[in-house]
Amino acid sequence: MGKKKILLNAFNMNCIGHINHGFWTHPRDTSTQYKTLDYWTKLAQLLERGLFDGLFIADIVGVYDVYQNSIDVTLKESIQLPVNDPLLMVSAMAAVTKHLGFGLTANLTYEAPYLFARRMSTLDHLTQGRVGWNIVTGYLDSAAKAMGLTQQIEHDRRYDQADEYLEVLYKLWEGSWADDAVIENRQSRVYAQAAKVHKVRHRGEFYQVEGYHLCEPSPQRTPVLFQAGSSDRGLQFAGNNAECVFISGQNKTATREQVDRVRASAVAAGRDPDDIKVFMGLNVIVGATEDAAHARHAEYLAYASAEAGLAHFAASTGIDFANYELGEPIQHVKGNAIQSATKILRNNDWTRQKLLDQHALGGRYITLVGSPEQVADELESWIAETGLDGFNLTRIVTPETYEDFIDLVIPELQRRGSYKTAYEHGTLREKLFSGASARLPERHAGARYRSRDSTDALAP
Repeated sequence: MGKKKILLNAFNMNCIGHINHGFWTHPRDTSTQYKTLDYWTKLAQLLERGLFDGLFIADIVGVYDVYQNSIDVTLKESIQLPVNDPLLMVSAMAAVTKHLGFGLTANLTYEAPYLFARRMSTLDHLTQGRVGWNIVTGYLDSAAKAMGLTQQIEHDRRYDQADEYLEVLYKLWEGSWADDAVIENRQSRVYAQAAKVHKVRHRGEFYQVEGYHLCEPSPQRTPVLFQAGSSDRGLQFAGNNAECVFISGQNKTATREQVDRVRASAVAAGRDPDDIKVFMGLNVIVGATEDAAHARHAEYLAYASAEAGLAHFAASTGIDFANYELGEPIQHVKGNAIQSATKILRNNDWTRQKLLDQHALGGRYITLVGSPEQVADELESWIAETGLDGFNLTRIVTPETYEDFIDLVIPELQRRGSYKTAYEHGTLREKLFSGASARLPERHAGARYRSRDSTDALAP
């Protein structure tokens, strides 16, 4: 079989500061150009040169206003604010690439499923099947209030809503149009056969939908489904729906446990453990030599903002760390924020100073620093020891982080047989799951909603 091939996404966001904060001040960083198409098309072409599987674009609805109970630090360091729509530049990037996939974050709590289904189908058509959807339910009270709610919906309740949201989407994507609905017959003047296009009738607790999907079947129908929940309820949802899961690991033992839990969730839902690809967020600082890499690391630290990283993390946990003295233990508080973020605080052995030290690079992801050989050794070790399938590579200085990785690490991985030397043909789903169909596999929950000969099959 040969070595397991490492999968790679570039982790990014349509903003200035994403995961590692403060680097907009670096003289070689171009992130303030995020408002231009040129910024994104050049990035897409760079990533395709490196044979990246995808560009994963994060997003939030709302602002980080927990730290100091304000957005002062958020605005000063541009901590994911301003942030533009993640979907709108995909067509431009797709036009200058042939294989790169696009993982797009959209918050289902604030998106009507009927129109969202059309937007994703449209992009699946325009990219020829290269899109995925990162399913999020939100965690910011600021977003809930901006969207007309008094507060964030309770954590597990958001997943109840997500279950039904996916049911509606599957009915639209998989069931509204038969595969042979479109015949494009000019002589008989029939573009699509009425008997093959079915009305979806959904009456549920959260959604009432009666209508036809507005798009003809796209290459994948349902986009590749990404998800990042690691709570018990989030894992249940992932087991039923996710095809790719993103985790944030801090050591190999804990990451192995997370990966095993993700795969067990798939089995519990009647799927194969390998039906889900698991990715971990990661920083990489590489140089031609070990000394050059450490020199680059030291240079970067001078521009990073640990306080901005702490302000970002405060929003993830819902805890205002500014209320604590540097050496004061931070009290864990159960809430509706990101449960994986609050988990590390449960032992009450973290202080504000310890968190600032952890955020020295402006974020809290694991950072690999070294020569191409050393970085490749570590990447292979993480894959072998944890069961991971790949990584979400963050940007530190952009586009330098990706350029260095592509020029130095990719050739070393290819030399070892740990990374592809060419793209496979087909859609994003076919590329990620070698030998798979462009469509959802039969054992996936969404497959049961596939078109039948009568509309009755689509009734709830």
